[in-house]
Amino acid sequence: MAFESAPAEPFRLFGDWFAEAKEKEVNDPNGMAVSTVGADGMPSCRMVLLKDYDDRGFVFYTNYESRKGTQLLAHPMAAILFHWKSLRRQVRIEGEVAQVSPEEADAYFASRPRQSQIGAWASDQSRPLTGRFELEKRVAVMAAKYAIGTVPRPPHWSGFRVAPRLMEFWQDGPFRLHDRLVYERTGSAWSTTRLYP
Repeated sequence: MAFESAPAEPFRLFGDWFAEAKEKEVNDPNGMAVSTVGADGMPSCRMVLLKDYDDRGFVFYTNYESRKGTQLLAHPMAAILFHWKSLRRQVRIEGEVAQVSPEEADAYFASRPRQSQIGAWASDQSRPLTGRFELEKRVAVMAAKYAIGTVPRPPHWSGFRVAPRLMEFWQDGPFRLHDRLVYERTGSAWSTTRLYP
């Protein structure tokens, strides 16, 4: 698909590409790399899973006391990247980051498998671990603590929404003559620019 007939805003195009990725990508079509920056200016990148998106932005969940959580709370900007290798496409996004509402976080947490809920309580994400047994012991303790009833969402576990100000759509072309289309937002309006490969 060439970009000559691309929509005026990027979310419809993302939705079309994401729907195709969900059909054709073997593993984690919602996998995305999230890049943050520390107090020293050093960037840090890791893979997470997209859990929701709309015209407000792209949502993922994490422990707010993790490395990415503390970096995003201190410097609420991020870059995210989707790479769908089998489709030979990628989408690059840059934007400001905000915390999701407690109601959104509660609803998503309640939808997770019970063992994942227990794991959110048991893991001191990104902090040193002496051995696997220590983690397994913490899981067992939390499983016993919440053996009956619902597992509440930990206060340090929630979501972030990346509100894009730039979205670049890239698709492979023959002889490395790729197609690149950038959307940039100014206020509520989007402009588009084609880029050389």
